[in-house]
Amino acid sequence: MIDDPMDRIAAALERMAPAPQAAPDFATASAFVWHVGPDRLEPVPKVSRIELGLLVGVNRSRDTLLANTDQFARGLPANNALLWGARGMGKSSLVKAVHAKVHAEHQGLRLVELQREDLPSVGRLLNLLRTAPYRFILFCDDLSFGHDDSHYKSLKAVLDGGIEGRPDNVVLYATSNRRHLMPRDMIENERGSAINPSEAVEEKVSLSDRFGLWLGFHACDQDQYLAMIRGYCDAYGVEIDADTLHAEAVEWQATRGSRSGRVAWQYFTDLAGRKGVALSG
Repeated sequence: MIDDPMDRIAAALERMAPAPQAAPDFATASAFVWHVGPDRLEPVPKVSRIELGLLVGVNRSRDTLLANTDQFARGLPANNALLWGARGMGKSSLVKAVHAKVHAEHQGLRLVELQREDLPSVGRLLNLLRTAPYRFILFCDDLSFGHDDSHYKSLKAVLDGGIEGRPDNVVLYATSNRRHLMPRDMIENERGSAINPSEAVEEKVSLSDRFGLWLGFHACDQDQYLAMIRGYCDAYGVEIDADTLHAEAVEWQATRGSRSGRVAWQYFTDLAGRKGVALSG
């Protein structure tokens, strides 16, 4: 019989807590998505991605991430990677394409997507992955932190690992529009108003330093933009003459007010639809 009030509260909380989830059958898919409430890893039957060869203007980042991933898949030391820079320039596409490329040679490689808002649960996720006989790329897309956001502390469980250390079979790939994972104006504001400016943002800014690889992505020029679209046309069998492609693609980017890999794909999607060409199947 439990007499102490604190013991009764502890027992009640234990009954309310969800039971630890068993690891799924990782042989059923090459990619999974982590969900909480309850904790579970959902297999992804078909990953939304494009071929590695269709990514234009990111050759250096592509080669670096590909080599790092291949090392990791072969059981060799590998770094966590932060892909940062301009929006729509293929950061998340590169992660998924590299995974597909390396998985074709190393069947034990798995991709696990983790949402930023679920970072506090990352310790429970790592416990599921730690003893599995597979290698896992933990993928966190569009990662950034606000002024009072404490989620970044949970990320240290992956980057530093605490007492247990990061599992040898897990590496983290994250994408962000920000090099230091937080807005520059917020960094300057905190430094300017802090009693000790050097310590005001050190904990958050130093988080990005814990990534062994920093891969920068910059806005593309018009030639790269057109080359992306031409590559899509060739890959999917969409026929269009060079002059028409140039005129339409430039007009499309003008109406969007930007030029990027994402804008190139959006124009091509419209073009393929008008040409009656399906992009999946």
